[in-house]
Formats: sequence, structure tokens, C-alpha cells
Amino acid sequence: MALLDLVGRRWALRILWELHRAPDPLTFRELRARCDDMSSSLLTRRLHELGGTRIVARAATGYVLTDSGRQLIDHLQPLTAWADGWATNLGTGP
Repeated sequence: MALLDLVGRRWALRILWELHRAPDPLTFRELRARCDDMSSSLLTRRLHELGGTRIVARAATGYVLTDSGRQLIDHLQPLTAWADGWATNLGTGP
């Protein structure tokens, strides 16, 4: 339940997704821009929460997913595939 609470918080999944998609670490500013310019205070809070659970880490040049974060994304991939099919059936998907 703790994990669902964490990733269910506003913008948390988006942050994880953007870090997953980036080939290199993202600076705070780059991550904020990729998240539709979410407020810097909320991004700071989420990064602190995700970092506290060792899902995200601060590297020398920006933020990255940890091994645990990458494993979490791997486990979420089937949910993403399901959501794509669900959205297509609703007529709103890819």
C-alpha cells in the first residue's frame, strides 16, 4: 500500500516516466520542463519523496532512476500496455 500511495501522488508517475525515457540524467530544470512546468516546490517535494525511498537518485549531472526505480518501471510496463488497449477501446488512445 505504501508504494501505491507514493506513486499515486500527483506527478509522481510522470516524474518516473520522464526519468525512464531520458537517456541521460535530467537536471531539475529539464525535468520540470518535461513535466509541463509543474511548480518547482511540488517537483522538489516529489523528488525528495522518491529519493527517500531510493527510487530516484541525484547524480552528478541530474536526476536518475535507481536500480529499484528501473525495476519498478519494468513492473509497470504491463499496466501501460493494458492502459493503451483500454484507451484504444474507448476511442481515445493511440
